[in-house]
Amino acid sequence: MSMLKSPDQIAMMREAGRIVANALSAVRKHSAVGISLEELDDVAAAVISDAGAKPAFLDYHPRWAAVPFPGVICTSVNDAVVHGIPNGYVLEDGDLLSVDCGAFLEGWCGDAAVSFVVGTADPGDQELVEATEAALARGIEAARVGNKMGDLAYAIGGEAKRAGFGLLADHGGHGIGRTMHAEPPVPNLGRPGRGMKLEAGLVIAIEPMLILGGKDDYYHDEDEWTLRSANGRRAAHSEHTIAITAEGPLILTLP
Repeated sequence: MSMLKSPDQIAMMREAGRIVANALSAVRKHSAVGISLEELDDVAAAVISDAGAKPAFLDYHPRWAAVPFPGVICTSVNDAVVHGIPNGYVLEDGDLLSVDCGAFLEGWCGDAAVSFVVGTADPGDQELVEATEAALARGIEAARVGNKMGDLAYAIGGEAKRAGFGLLADHGGHGIGRTMHAEPPVPNLGRPGRGMKLEAGLVIAIEPMLILGGKDDYYHDEDEWTLRSANGRRAAHSEHTIAITAEGPLILTLP
């Protein structure tokens, strides 16, 4: 499989992932009532630049997008599930903010996301964030040599669905390496025992996106990037880049 990475390549991706983790940590630290999304984008840009890396999202222009992405990070607030543009919106008490960040270092990419509540958290929002983090943790635990992609997908989404959460339709994780999005796709819903066999050296981004209310549907915002829950309920997004190794899953996007 050409998508498999060598130990040296995984080590390089670990350094890119470390920069992403540091950028997300800085953004979370600076997130507060009265701070704008643009200010948070500047924080992430400075961390990435100071580390000698390049932002993966800025000017990213996939075929399905009408315009290139204009920010260093994605900042998705409340009913925005993913791909929110960091604009002049000023954070308010109780906002649920999801931040997605990617960076390239010496041609290798890291990609991760975190969600949290700014200021006073509604218990339902906090439960949503924790459920999304738990779904990510289950997916990482299932990312082991000999398992199938369906095992990983079922681990992510099966329990989340049973708990009454929606999972963003048509979206999931992905392979990653020299490009941010690569083969194979990593679904958030699946059947155990199905799909490709997971092998040592496979590096993937696992990213559950949960929605309150149990519905999976979404619509595109007027900015042509932001995806919002169709039911208007809040959403959360958690992501890590991980390498599958003989010793078990290795999280590459940690500080």
